[in-house]
Amino acid sequence: MTFKPIFSCNQTLLLCLSLPFLFCVSCHEGTLSQAQKDSIAMRKAYPTSPALSPQESLKHFKLEKGFDIRLVAAEPVVQAPVAMRFDEKGRIWVVEMQGYMPDTAGTGENARPAGDIVILEDKDHDGVMDHRKVFMDSLVLPRAICFYGDGLLMAEPPKLWFVKNNHDTAGAKYVVDSQYAVGGNVEHQANGLLRGLDNWIYSANSTKRYRRIKGRWVTERTHFRGQWGVSQDNYGRLFYNNNSANLLGDYFLPGLGSLNPDQRHVSGYNENIVPDNRTYPIHPTPGVNRGYQPSTLDDSLRLINFTAASGPVIYRGGAFGPSYEGNAFVGGPAANLVKRDILKEGDGHISGKQAYQGREFLASDDERFRPVSLYTGADGALYVVDMYRGIIQDVTYLTPYLKNEIVMRHLTHPLNRGRIYKIVLHGKSLSLPDLSHRSDKELVDLLDNPNSWVRATAQRLLVDGKKTNVQDLLRQKTKDDTSLLGRIHAFWALEGLGVLTDKEINYQLQSGNPLMQQQAVAAAVTRVNKHNAGRWLQSAKKLLEKKQRQLMPYTGFLIAATAGYLPHQADELLMNLALQYKNDPYVADAVISGLYHREEKFSHQYALHSSDTSAVFYKHLNSVIISARTRKAALKNKKMKAKFAGGMHLFETYCQGCHGDDGNGIRSLGAPLNGSPWVTGDKQRLLAIVLHGLTGPVKIGDKVYKKPEVSGEMPAFGQNDQLSDQDIAQILSFIRNAWNNQADTVNQADVQQAREANKGRQNPFTLEELK
Repeated sequence: MTFKPIFSCNQTLLLCLSLPFLFCVSCHEGTLSQAQKDSIAMRKAYPTSPALSPQESLKHFKLEKGFDIRLVAAEPVVQAPVAMRFDEKGRIWVVEMQGYMPDTAGTGENARPAGDIVILEDKDHDGVMDHRKVFMDSLVLPRAICFYGDGLLMAEPPKLWFVKNNHDTAGAKYVVDSQYAVGGNVEHQANGLLRGLDNWIYSANSTKRYRRIKGRWVTERTHFRGQWGVSQDNYGRLFYNNNSANLLGDYFLPGLGSLNPDQRHVSGYNENIVPDNRTYPIHPTPGVNRGYQPSTLDDSLRLINFTAASGPVIYRGGAFGPSYEGNAFVGGPAANLVKRDILKEGDGHISGKQAYQGREFLASDDERFRPVSLYTGADGALYVVDMYRGIIQDVTYLTPYLKNEIVMRHLTHPLNRGRIYKIVLHGKSLSLPDLSHRSDKELVDLLDNPNSWVRATAQRLLVDGKKTNVQDLLRQKTKDDTSLLGRIHAFWALEGLGVLTDKEINYQLQSGNPLMQQQAVAAAVTRVNKHNAGRWLQSAKKLLEKKQRQLMPYTGFLIAATAGYLPHQADELLMNLALQYKNDPYVADAVISGLYHREEKFSHQYALHSSDTSAVFYKHLNSVIISARTRKAALKNKKMKAKFAGGMHLFETYCQGCHGDDGNGIRSLGAPLNGSPWVTGDKQRLLAIVLHGLTGPVKIGDKVYKKPEVSGEMPAFGQNDQLSDQDIAQILSFIRNAWNNQADTVNQADVQQAREANKGRQNPFTLEELK
């Protein structure tokens, strides 16, 4: 289990675990090393973390040369902000999580109706929001919004709501998904609600996407992504992260490759885009999880690697110059900084590196600066949402040690402050545009705008306004080779209006422009049905004939979409791809995505053509076959859920966010529990892990799980006041008998025995120790 930005155990064990150095210093000062004495001196220099005024906070920033940071909003106009969106008038809609962690006990957090959705406006046009209107109030931990049609989507766990907008007043609301953020805890629930280029709504920490079609909300399965925050590039590919991963993302468009639920991972999705997780705070930051470990803080007590990466954005504002366009910016609230990453594309892959070594794009020595979400603004600036508070660790993972630190350093109060900043080129003035009165033709023209927010908003207004009267203009733009971005947006505007024809999709498929061909495949996949599957299969054959390596995964995805209707014809083409590109993981997984319920039959046919068991395709297919068998066996065990209902509920709250509801783990977060000997083996060994945590790689069978495939550490629950010994026993009894696991149960006495056996231990266990 790992934790998450905004609310991450990694994020703020606020000045936590350097404290062991301070206990009984007077008794042992003569035995301390110089490094320990230096740590004590540094710790004493930061006894408290006073709350600063917005104007004072500005003085504590260190920003990349050539840029200015300006205050856009602050308390009382905005309080405890966690997410925001610009509307077509250039106003800022903010999600305020005012009920979050009112104290170290999280008193009433999950029942306190203190959250708001507010509209901020700059009435005197001085660049600072001076007017606040509450759109909705009395919400419990709201976390995301997204404009759609005549209202907006709003996430208030566990539900996703659609709320009508009656002239800036909330009207009727309807449940879109009653299970949007079910189970789990504040750290591990869906969020983001990004309106994608393809007109679907995507979330972080979720496997679902949403769209309203002919007045009805539709939900589809897609890939699991990230923890807090989700962004997209100019071509609609999604980017995200988790607490310890700088930047993750997709090589391919989001609506592809998710047809096979037994396929645990599809290559090209959830890839580690920027593997360098080093951070460079400008002040000591011992207030992070596991700060007592040498690998967490350096000699100056500064965080070494991300422990709370969150809210990433791919900057596409057009206001910073070409060297910044398409860069990723990532929030680091535990280290009080914003990181800049430079991305590069080549041979169908996306890779990235940090823009600087030894410094950050933006950093503050104010510990309460918590950049939880970042956005490209309506004016092209980079916007930073600062929750500005002391406690950002949810009670679910809050240790007694951290509670003591919070009290000692006066970090509980004040609550409900918050700031929004924008970053601009030095001396440059940017104004917020108003697109609400633009003509339909002007909106079409704006699809070429250098600012991605303007392009996306123009597309949204055309689609949601059902502006079919401009379809001829849009069709003309889809053939304009001089503006690729306008061409792409026009293509998806036609699709969103429901007037894009199969002929036009095929035109783009054969256009010779790989980026347009990729968009066309994504559109075609949504059109495939039993009546036209044959025609789309013929389109895929034409792509195969082009033998463009970069397009082969996309071609595989299109063929896979037809396989459910024409399995015999599709499998012939899939087999050709599997044999020709047997060591290409992206083509291999595209093929496998179309083999749901037919994996074993396909495997037998493949063996007739190739005996190479070392091929990537063979290995990936065999893995999916095993996963399918495991899932089928697990579905049969219904009695177990009733027997261990209490443990199952606790598992959903504390463990499911990282290990998955099926126990098979989640890529970049947690290793499998299903079939793990660490779970079904010695009870005391399992209890040692759960009570004290586990750090470093873990081996399950023949596979070693380590960063970045999973988080580098599982937290300890031994000091969690929210979990009794009986609760821990119930969780472990559940996981030892859930899915395909079968082992004896754990009781309260077992937990007490384990506590006694490792009494006084602070460090998490390693694999070698457990052996």
